[in-house]
Amino acid sequence: MAKPPRKSNWTKQTLRLKDDHGWKCKPGYRIFVADQGAVRFDFPEDWIVRPSDDGTIHIHDREPPDDDVRLSLTVIYLRDDIDWSGLKLPTVLKDITAKGERESYDYGPVNEVKHPRHDLAWSETNYPDPENGRLVTSRTALARYSNIQVVLTLDFWADMSARFGKVWDEIIRTLLLGDYVEDPTQRVHADPLDDLFA
Repeated sequence: MAKPPRKSNWTKQTLRLKDDHGWKCKPGYRIFVADQGAVRFDFPEDWIVRPSDDGTIHIHDREPPDDDVRLSLTVIYLRDDIDWSGLKLPTVLKDITAKGERESYDYGPVNEVKHPRHDLAWSETNYPDPENGRLVTSRTALARYSNIQVVLTLDFWADMSARFGKVWDEIIRTLLLGDYVEDPTQRVHADPLDDLFA
């Protein structure tokens, strides 16, 4: 499914959560948080996180190249002095996918998701793997809150859509932007959106 990502300069640190830490997710999942809460979502607990030097985070179900699915995340910080509300995410996403048009690609519609905090749009593309011809499904989401914009892409074998489609739904359901925390071992404040993660 994927080549192993390049060696990264990132460092891994494991912290023990405090007793009343306040973090919540469904059984079988764990929580991913980037940049102290700029981005947060849940993903399967046994998946492997691999940051790359270009700033993209890759999360795999198994070590590449034996993986069947890859989730990629890029966080973009937009300029604060520009009002981005007029730039609609469905239009941006449509432009991105249009740039990759090929006869063998099947482009799905752009879906807009209503969320109390951020704007979100996503679409699905199906195409044959260039190495083995096996059909790949690629789902790409754009989300924006204030000056935070994220690109999420989930690539998986199309014949596994029943399994990984549920994972995509959970990622989109639990995605939250701009929910900053000072101490990752204890999410001390109660956000009205916490019910999303129960």
